[in-house]
Amino acid sequence: MDDYRRLGIMAALDVIGAIQPKRRVHSVGYCLGGTLLAIATAAMARNGDRRLKTMTLLAAQTDFSEAGELMLFITDEQVSFLEAMMWDRGVLDTQQMAGAFQLLRSNDLIWSRIVRDYMLGKRRPPNDLMAWNADQTRMPYRMHSEYLRSLLLNNELATGRYYVDEKPIAINDIRIPIFSVASVTDHVAPWKSVYRINLLANSQEVTFLLTTGGHNAGIVSEPGHRGRSFKIATRRGGREYVDPETWQEQTPSVRGSWWPTWQNWLAEHSGNPTELPGLGAAEAGYPPLDDAPGTYVFQR
Repeated sequence: MDDYRRLGIMAALDVIGAIQPKRRVHSVGYCLGGTLLAIATAAMARNGDRRLKTMTLLAAQTDFSEAGELMLFITDEQVSFLEAMMWDRGVLDTQQMAGAFQLLRSNDLIWSRIVRDYMLGKRRPPNDLMAWNADQTRMPYRMHSEYLRSLLLNNELATGRYYVDEKPIAINDIRIPIFSVASVTDHVAPWKSVYRINLLANSQEVTFLLTTGGHNAGIVSEPGHRGRSFKIATRRGGREYVDPETWQEQTPSVRGSWWPTWQNWLAEHSGNPTELPGLGAAEAGYPPLDDAPGTYVFQR
């Protein structure tokens, strides 16, 4: 987990600082990437590192005490079994990862699909989201083991027992504005679990947004997407905590995509727009590696 923090988030911030010095960064993390971002942000707050301007978490949990149906698979015995399986190959295989998430939504992702495709012969044409889902995740052994034990089993991040550089960190130390997005039917990061950022954060501003859809479709909710709606409210310093059920009942619903609302929020927390003559990446020693979208898509 710490390799991903140091070689991912912190290294990226170092490069941004080299290319565009003295600029603060709007950060965003999705799912486990959001949890990693929260860890990095808390560690930066503890160390007085002010390079981040805001933090946006998409379907990302910081408190795993209500992690939902995924906990059916997470016991000491199951984690030990997974560690034994991963030991040989060094990773959790993509098929095993996909199978676990399909079981969480077995009615939607297994049984209804089998009935529709096999018994009724009504195979759906592929769409963009199906292609994205087919690009499955492979989890490194050590990172996955640390994630399961430290976060899911022991909930160390929410309880001040998660260590970075041999010192405990706390979400409570984060002071920058937070924008947290959750999805109503998310089985991976249940929205009430994501909502607990309101209990942990001590920021002067925590904006929580609940959108229709699931773990993927709720986040990939572009303007013009039919049937989308969301609820949003901001909790500022000093305001009393509202439980998730009351929050859901009292917060009005807004039709449409949440993307423009997030864009406006980012604009409100930014300086005046400026014209940049160029990012200056090559001049800072970071020339382009390849033309977009890069060689990743070719599996090289």
